[in-house]
Amino acid sequence: MIKRTLEISREPAHLSVRHKQFVLKRDGDVVGSFPCEDLGMVVVDHPQTTYSHAALAALAESDAALVVCGRDHLPAAVLLPLADHSQVVWRVQAQVAAKKPLQKRLWKQLVQAKIRAQAENLPAGSPRKKLLALAADVRSGDPSNREAQAARVYWAHWLLHPDREVSDEQFRRARDGDGPNALLNYGYAILRAAVARALVGSGLLPSLGIQHSHRANAFCLADDLMEPLRPLVDARVRDLYWDGGTELDQPTKAALLELLAEPVATSGTTGPLMVALHTLSASLAKCYEGTANELEIPTACRSADTVACG
Repeated sequence: MIKRTLEISREPAHLSVRHKQFVLKRDGDVVGSFPCEDLGMVVVDHPQTTYSHAALAALAESDAALVVCGRDHLPAAVLLPLADHSQVVWRVQAQVAAKKPLQKRLWKQLVQAKIRAQAENLPAGSPRKKLLALAADVRSGDPSNREAQAARVYWAHWLLHPDREVSDEQFRRARDGDGPNALLNYGYAILRAAVARALVGSGLLPSLGIQHSHRANAFCLADDLMEPLRPLVDARVRDLYWDGGTELDQPTKAALLELLAEPVATSGTTGPLMVALHTLSASLAKCYEGTANELEIPTACRSADTVACG
């Protein structure tokens, strides 16, 4: 069953629990309630929102993630449940013991999948062919940094509208700023939290990465696994921007949150992205344990695959 994503941004609310129901109140009146086990993520973007201790505990017990946004409306903190996987100790031991050659092979898979997904976001032509060639040329560990080379080509053509011969858009990817960058940053942050939640559910440590290794980053592994999934966010942001969604407001945030429920393809099957993230994290655990060699990385359902993807 797909878990629900709840966003609180328009008005303040008090979050509590009663009879195993997650309850939202405004001015003392109940405005909504949901079974605790149905929630997968709660995103709070209103500074006057309050919580009961029982509500936070119930979210953790239901394996849900709480995402708290800051003044810039971007996620600033994530509350994740402690792993309750039955083999968590063994899986963490296997994760810690992973050898460098395995990590390099896994990073190669992630980089190749990312570049190929970026290519799928571009129309047929020279830039797309260039990305596919770069993807085929990625070696173990990506020592020649084909990822960065692909990024330069990708972002230079990402926002070009197919109905315009010449685009007036001069887009530069940045971790701050407004317009498309603000939407991208929000979408990536939500995806990052969802990936971290899936990793915890698989008994893995989100802080111990494959390639990312900054000592102040508590989500190194989540940052690794989300790399090939970033183009899913890119495609959604571009569609929103082309349709006039230039601000990070409630409608654009809602559209980006809905991405977690969108169907994706994973190893011959299809289902919501949030479910596929658990398949991806479970496949990583198998690679660490030596029972698998390939990551099961979700890919977008393209227009030709709409029926197959549900």
